[in-house]
Amino acid sequence: MSVPPEIRQRAEALIASERTLFAERHPLSKQMAARAGEHFPGGVPLHWMLDWETPFPLFVREAKGSIVTDVDGLSYSDFCLGDTGAMFGHSPAPVARAIAEQASTGLTAMLPSELTAHVGELLAAHFGFPFWQVTATASDANRAVVRWARALTGRRKVLVFDGCYHGQLEDAFVKLDDGETKMKSSLLGQIVDIAETSIAAPFNDLEAAEAILAHEDVALVLTEPALTNTAMVLPKDGFIEKLIAAARRHGTLVCIDETHTISTGPGGFTRAHSLDPDFFVLGKPVAGGLSAAVFGFTAKVEADMAHVLETKSPGYSGIGTTLSGNMLALAAMRACLEEVMTPENYAHMISLAEKLASGLRTEVTRHSLPWTVTQIGARAELVFSSRPLESGAEAAAAIDHAVERAIHLFLLNRNVLVTPFHNMTLVAPTTTEADVKRLVSRFGEALSALCGENGTTR
Repeated sequence: MSVPPEIRQRAEALIASERTLFAERHPLSKQMAARAGEHFPGGVPLHWMLDWETPFPLFVREAKGSIVTDVDGLSYSDFCLGDTGAMFGHSPAPVARAIAEQASTGLTAMLPSELTAHVGELLAAHFGFPFWQVTATASDANRAVVRWARALTGRRKVLVFDGCYHGQLEDAFVKLDDGETKMKSSLLGQIVDIAETSIAAPFNDLEAAEAILAHEDVALVLTEPALTNTAMVLPKDGFIEKLIAAARRHGTLVCIDETHTISTGPGGFTRAHSLDPDFFVLGKPVAGGLSAAVFGFTAKVEADMAHVLETKSPGYSGIGTTLSGNMLALAAMRACLEEVMTPENYAHMISLAEKLASGLRTEVTRHSLPWTVTQIGARAELVFSSRPLESGAEAAAAIDHAVERAIHLFLLNRNVLVTPFHNMTLVAPTTTEADVKRLVSRFGEALSALCGENGTTR
C-alpha cells in the first residue's frame, strides 16, 4: 500500500472540512436536493449520481464544452466529462445541430432511416469492422455479444479479467478470490451463481488465460484493452495480441470493449495497435453523449450469425430493444463520427493530456509521494502505487477511498471536476491549457493539504 497512514488521517479531516465548505457554497443545490428527494431517492434520478460524496448532490444548470455551471452560478473546469459519456465535450455543436434537426423529422420508428448506410460506412472506416449493430448502451452491446458468442460456438463459458468493467453485464460480475472465480457480492438480486459460467483470470497473465482456454469450453474472451474502472492497469506489450492468438487456437471468440479506451485515438486502442478481435464494443461517447452504443464484428462472424438466424427456433432472440438504432441516435452518431471524433481533435486532446499527466507527476514528485500517473491517450489517472500496476488485484490494493474523496472534494470546491471514483481525468477537444493549469495547480494544493503543509486556498 502506497498511502502513508498520516496522509489517510489528514484525508478524513479534509473530507469533513470540504463537505462543510461545499454546503456553504451551494444553498440552491441543497434546496433542489430536498425537493427532488421527495420523489427520487437521494434527490437523484440515478443512484450513481450520489458517488461524489458531497453532503447533497451538485445540481447542474448548464454543461457546455468543458465547462459545467451549477444552479448556484459556480463554474467548473470539467475533467470528468460524464465519466466518458461527454468525452468530446458537453453538447458538441455538430451533434447538437444534428439532434435538433432530426428531432423535427422523427425520433424513432423501428425502421431504418436514410442515415443508416452512411453511419455504417463511418463505423467501418473508423474502426475497421465491416458489420455493425446499434444498441442503447454498452451494457446492452456486451450482453448481445455474449449471447451471440454462445450461439455461434455452442459453448457456455465466458472469460473476463479480474478487475474488469463491462457495465451491467451480469457475466462480468466475477472476481478472483484466492485463485478461484467468485461472483461479486455487490451484485444485487442475482439468484444464479455467475461463477458457474464465467471465469476470471488475472489481467496481463497470458499463461493463466491460455490454461483456461485450453479446456476449449470458453465461448468468448471479453476484455478492455486496459483496466479502466479501477486504478488503471495498462496491458503489457503484446499481451492483447497474444491473447487473441491464443483464443483463436482454441476456438474462442474475442471481444474488445473500448467504451473507455476510445480515449486512445479515433479508432480506439484496437485500431492504434492493429488488433483483430471478432467483436468490438463502443458505448458512451459514440453519439456525443446521447444514449447509444454499437458493436462491430467480422465478415466471418456475420456469416455465422446469418446461419444461426436461419436455423434457430421462431421467436424473440433476447438480443435488442425497441429503441435501439433509432433515428435520433443515428443522427447524433453520424455527426459525432464525422465531425467530432476527428484526428485533429484527438491530437489536441492527447497533447493536452500529456501536459496534464506531466503536471500531475511533477506535483507528486514535489510532495515526495510514492504514486504514479498513468495515461492512455486523452485519459490520465493518479494511481496510489509506486510503480505502474499489472493486475486487477494490484489495482484493488492500490485504491484508497478516503484519500480519493479528499482530493475530489478539494478540487470540486475549487471549481475543478474529476471523476468521483478512482482518480480519472479526461481531456476533451474543448479543454484549454488554462483548464489543465488550473487542475494541476489545485491538485498541488490538495497534496499540500494532505501532506500537512500550510497555504492551501479556499
